[in-house]
Amino acid sequence: MESREENPSNGEERDPQDSIDEDEEDSEIDGEDYQPEPPPPSQESRLRAHKARLTNLSRKLSSEQVPIRVHDVLIKGNTKTKDWVIEAVLEELKHAGSLQELLQAASLANFRLQELGIFHSVNIVLDSGPKELPGTANVVVNIVEASNPLSGEIGYYTKPEARSSTLEGVLKLKNLLGYGDLWDGSFAYGWNQTSELSAGVFFPRFKSWTNPLIARVFLITQDWLKYSSYNEQSLGLSLGLISSRNHDLTYNLSWRTLADPSQMSSRLVRRQLGHGLSSALKYTFRYDRRNSPMRPTRGYAFVSTTQVGGLVPDARSLRFLRQEFDLRYAVPLEFNNAAINFGMSVGALFPWGPGFLEKPSPLPERFYLGGNSSPLSTLGGSASLLGFGTRGVGPSEPRRQTGDTIERDFVGGDLSVTAFADISFDLPFKWCRKSGIYGHLFACGGNLAKLTQDEFRNFSFQNFLKSYRSSVGAGIVVPTNIVRLEVNYCYVLRQFDFDRGKTGLRISFSSL
Repeated sequence: MESREENPSNGEERDPQDSIDEDEEDSEIDGEDYQPEPPPPSQESRLRAHKARLTNLSRKLSSEQVPIRVHDVLIKGNTKTKDWVIEAVLEELKHAGSLQELLQAASLANFRLQELGIFHSVNIVLDSGPKELPGTANVVVNIVEASNPLSGEIGYYTKPEARSSTLEGVLKLKNLLGYGDLWDGSFAYGWNQTSELSAGVFFPRFKSWTNPLIARVFLITQDWLKYSSYNEQSLGLSLGLISSRNHDLTYNLSWRTLADPSQMSSRLVRRQLGHGLSSALKYTFRYDRRNSPMRPTRGYAFVSTTQVGGLVPDARSLRFLRQEFDLRYAVPLEFNNAAINFGMSVGALFPWGPGFLEKPSPLPERFYLGGNSSPLSTLGGSASLLGFGTRGVGPSEPRRQTGDTIERDFVGGDLSVTAFADISFDLPFKWCRKSGIYGHLFACGGNLAKLTQDEFRNFSFQNFLKSYRSSVGAGIVVPTNIVRLEVNYCYVLRQFDFDRGKTGLRISFSSL
């Protein structure tokens, strides 16, 4: 007997193939409801989205002002530096009224904090403010203080135009008191001219006093035997009272000694040998709107320096008034990145006090001309006159005669006028333009005159212009990371008896 399976529901026989087909139909129905999860976005897509957000933000910042105000400034990481030192630099952040102003103020504050030289790193983060205060931001300043407060430098420098060399060194101690203070001791030993030993301290800000404070003690020895038959030694104190972008005010108190070891000085120099007390207040106003201090192609600059000496009631105090003006103007030319620079400097010196009309002015404070340093890179009273030696122009006095040759001392002047014109241009070599090397043509002139001891009565502008010294030349300027090198050919147009002018090739260095 055969047994047959029947469907309990309808009593019919169930085919196994039908069961398989039903399973397939069920799986097809289930597959219609299943939605696989989308794959995670790739790194490239995330970068594209982030770039799009930055583009939108940049477009918004450039097209409209985004109002915002600073809710709080948080300083982190300063273990030694006082909070008020950092807060003084961040003060402008609190006054920002838009996101653009806040970004600009944060960038400037970062630069100023780094400029203090006491931090290893500075990072300023702009974060959103509290949710209940929309339109606000928190500024978080993360600071890493320098691990080693000590630093030092030493170097050997030469000046071929003056045939001199110096050994210089400095040792610095940063943030000793936590006030952003900088302590340093330095020395400079010159084999032929100047030596200096000094120590000082610098405070960028002290409590409510917003101006930097600078104090320095110094011992300076200058050797002018070759040019003026005297050595000068000064021991004293210098105080920086005001120092800002446009204004500087300093006070100097020093005990000065003039000596002549050679015993060959002229009569005028011998009368000023000995001791003197210099107590002087110096104010400098500087306004510079040139696009570059080393190679300006447009803009102008003006510097005024006023110095008053003799501020202590002592008979040995050197009493004088000294005023200098320096004006520069740069005009771009329409070819080869060329520009023409004009410059003019005027200085005057007068003694003051009882009988000042008959008194001579102090020798170290007088104006001297000569030397081969670039007048273009020197702002603040130019003493350079290309083609002439150091202290090689102006009034001179005969030294004591010991043989057939009579040598002279250059004694400087009470009135100084110099002027120059300089045309700079790119050289026609790609590697020169890439390195910043360029050529220039120049013309310069200057003169000195004596005004003290009733000499002003004999002064005339006509005679002053007739005795004007001048020179022209051309050269190549090579700027480096350390110094500015100039190789010039100078042609002396006009010089007078006893001047030390010479036509020829000159090499000069000036600091950047």
